[in-house]
Amino acid sequence: MKKIYYGKKTEAAIRNFPFPANKVHLELIYGIAEVKKATAIGHYKAGELPKPYAQAIVQAADEIIAGKFDEQFVTCAIQGGAGTSIHMNVNEVIAVRATEIHANGHKIHANDEVNMGQSTNDVNPTALKIVCIRLTQEVLTSLDYVITAFDDKAKKYKHVRKIGRTHLQDAVPTTIGAECASYRDILKRNKKRIKEAQNYLYDLSLGGTAIGNSVNASEAYMQHTYQELQRITNLPIKRAKNMMSQTSSSSDFCQLSAVLNILFTDINKIANDLRFLASGPYGGIGEISLKELQPGSSIMPGKVNPIIPESMNQIAYDIMGKNLTIHQAATNSYLELSLMFPVMSEAMITMLKMSSSGLFVFATHCIQYLKPNEKRCEELLENSTTYATLFSPQLGYDTVSKIVKEAVAEQKSFREIVLAKKLLTEENFEEITRPN
Repeated sequence: MKKIYYGKKTEAAIRNFPFPANKVHLELIYGIAEVKKATAIGHYKAGELPKPYAQAIVQAADEIIAGKFDEQFVTCAIQGGAGTSIHMNVNEVIAVRATEIHANGHKIHANDEVNMGQSTNDVNPTALKIVCIRLTQEVLTSLDYVITAFDDKAKKYKHVRKIGRTHLQDAVPTTIGAECASYRDILKRNKKRIKEAQNYLYDLSLGGTAIGNSVNASEAYMQHTYQELQRITNLPIKRAKNMMSQTSSSSDFCQLSAVLNILFTDINKIANDLRFLASGPYGGIGEISLKELQPGSSIMPGKVNPIIPESMNQIAYDIMGKNLTIHQAATNSYLELSLMFPVMSEAMITMLKMSSSGLFVFATHCIQYLKPNEKRCEELLENSTTYATLFSPQLGYDTVSKIVKEAVAEQKSFREIVLAKKLLTEENFEEITRPN
């Protein structure tokens, strides 16, 4: 049987929060361990912690970061106390392991030494911000795959004419390339929003302790700790000008969740568009084809469904729900502490991981293989009245309206009526309808 490294405070959390939810994300545990490593060195350099104790804490933290104690982090992700049990689980494991490493009869204390000059209220949000910065970068990388995939399709299929639709009704001509370029630029705007939200994560409250006014945290400790944390994480993190404002508000996490929500509002729309355009293929629109990945039915032989766009829809719904959770958690903060950290961190980390994974799959399993059915696009376009608007400047709105009504009544294309009436030559018609 493996040794148990956590202690009584973690055991109390196991008893008090026996909910059938996920365990705390290991990314957060590793982030807290990085903070503990930086604070141990900070206290040593400030002359507040003996070097052997600091070295033992650092080694224990490094082992946690390396994944050697993953099974020791056992608290439920949903819990009371602003995540105190999450924090103490890490403190206790570090303390026991550091005592083993030091091995000279001194018991390293989870509160007095591992948690020296710290509080759950500054450690946990600091660790979460570090995790979110990294996971946001993964989202941006995956988003770039989607943007590049649409850019490739925009260039490749700029010549493929098709019907453009409004209100799900035939409207005016466009091209497959133009639609893909539109999606590309929609997602580029989302990328800008995410980067802006990411910038707010670099301001930290570490050193603010319980309410942000640095009770029990010396200035020397804070200066050394931030230098170490920058080195350990390789991130340009810095102490917030007003740490109390960081402790009492979670709006930085709200902004990040909000821009992810906006991103997946657009992803959901794009996924729906692709499902619509690929519908059929014979009884629907059928203007594009998506890669066939697996059978779509247990009863209908040969049926294939747009499973990746459908999964993007469902990821979007999940992210919208988590965004609401995060905003509700932030709203229910009181006085000097934003106390609903556990559910917020669970939702935030899951949201980011699901976003990056989903975007990567969308790019590599769906958009990369998107191709137009050019014959179908041309057939629908030519048999429609969508060219009509292009001729209003030459023929006038009223004349074109009459031609459209005649085409619908006689079930003929707009082209057929115009050429039959000799209002334009074939060459004139082609010139006017040529894609830009």
